[in-house]
Amino acid sequence: MVSDSLIGAALLEVRGASKSYPGVQALDAMHLDLRHGEVHAVVGENGAGKSTLMKLLSGIDRPDSGEFFLDGQPYTPTNPRHALELGISIIHQELNLMPDLTVAQNIFIGREPRAAGIFLSDRELNRRTRELLERLGLPLKPDDLVGDLTVARQQMVEIAKALSYNARVLIMDEPTAALNETEVQTLFGLIRRFVTPDTGVIYISHRMHELSQISDRVTILRDGRYIDTLDTASSTIAQVISLMVGRAINADQRPRAATGSGDPVLSVKGLNTKALVREVSFEVRKGEILGFAGLMGAGRTEVARALVGADRKNGGTVAVHGREVSISNPADAAKAGIGYLSEDRKRYGILLGRSVRDNVVLASLPKFANSLGFMQDNNVGRAARDFVSKLRIRTPSAGQLVQNLSGGNQQKTVVAKWLIRDCDILIFDEPTRGIDVGAKDEIYALLDELAAEGKAIIMISSDLPEILRMSHRIAVMCQGRLTAILDNADATQENIMHHATRFSAEGTVTT
Repeated sequence: MVSDSLIGAALLEVRGASKSYPGVQALDAMHLDLRHGEVHAVVGENGAGKSTLMKLLSGIDRPDSGEFFLDGQPYTPTNPRHALELGISIIHQELNLMPDLTVAQNIFIGREPRAAGIFLSDRELNRRTRELLERLGLPLKPDDLVGDLTVARQQMVEIAKALSYNARVLIMDEPTAALNETEVQTLFGLIRRFVTPDTGVIYISHRMHELSQISDRVTILRDGRYIDTLDTASSTIAQVISLMVGRAINADQRPRAATGSGDPVLSVKGLNTKALVREVSFEVRKGEILGFAGLMGAGRTEVARALVGADRKNGGTVAVHGREVSISNPADAAKAGIGYLSEDRKRYGILLGRSVRDNVVLASLPKFANSLGFMQDNNVGRAARDFVSKLRIRTPSAGQLVQNLSGGNQQKTVVAKWLIRDCDILIFDEPTRGIDVGAKDEIYALLDELAAEGKAIIMISSDLPEILRMSHRIAVMCQGRLTAILDNADATQENIMHHATRFSAEGTVTT
């Protein structure tokens, strides 16, 4: 065990690390020092070099130049397994678990204990896992099937797996992207228990408000270069963001007044689904952004999926511009003028292996077909170019594959798809998940522009500062029920959370 006197000394150092790929200088003379007993945040926009740095530290790639040191000794991992053996473990944003295996099997995959050196020993496997989970204070059982766990608990399995290697340095890439506020605090407690005089954490996040809660220092990257390292306690979010993007961004602003008339574009009454949603009623007006807040599992996404026919509703009515509509599937929703941008854009929103051009016209193909059913390529190309320009999608051309775009530009491509369809109602489910603060600001500006044009917008978000920044009114859900609709002027994070926890486990209102 390293002495307490080493707290503040360098545990891991990066000196002048550079890495290039064909045509791209991904990292240029990077510097970083992680101290003993420290949580060190690393922030930067997409393309700033964070992922490249993590690949070098975890042995996935080798640097072109520069040096790494672990406790003052040269550190040169040849692959991720070697990095683990040396004491550095990385938890990626995309969870790397096998849903059909148990918690114990996932944690010790490839390292299963054997009886008599031949047969796998489930008893010993579960014993070791139980001991690890108890030591970490995790509410998991060794024989839980990972596919049955929530995203938050799957994240816990990843952490347990990393720590089962007796890691000294834990690298966490966007660990809270899919967690609600309560789950974030649970994760922070786990991080604090991990940090000792002999360990340290490198914490990558786009959520600026988390930095003051969990990090001791923050290093800022921009365009592959080291910019600065700040003490978190003596810095402000505005300072960090300004260094990240090279310009000032107001992270605390509230939305401008809603435009257009007060007429409801979408009216929902008594919406029910078999699984979760119970008697949900609300309206969205022209030019309004209605935010949906609540803890994970509260039913926000289920409401959206029922509205667009992705999930079957058991009761209730939906009216668009005062006329009741029957929606049995997403195609019906599109015909009624409702566009849905899923929280999982890569799975449900875009075709990664197709071009920007193909994606933006995907929901409007009949619009670009001639009388014989053939696509009019000139019209398709013109429309794609127009929306690439209008939404400021950063791409060399409309022919670029979507998989080569940043997360923020992928999200804009999905928006373009529904704007070409000319939907009056747009549902954004976690619109900024996994994208950096600069791209978030562009998405926020786009939502404001769409509202100013008269679109009715539903925005579902687990990020309360985002909800407060963007929403004219805020619908709060708990356990499948709508517990409050707040005007932005009266809303705070505290009263949103109050209404998000108003129901007991039996489903009754609590005071």
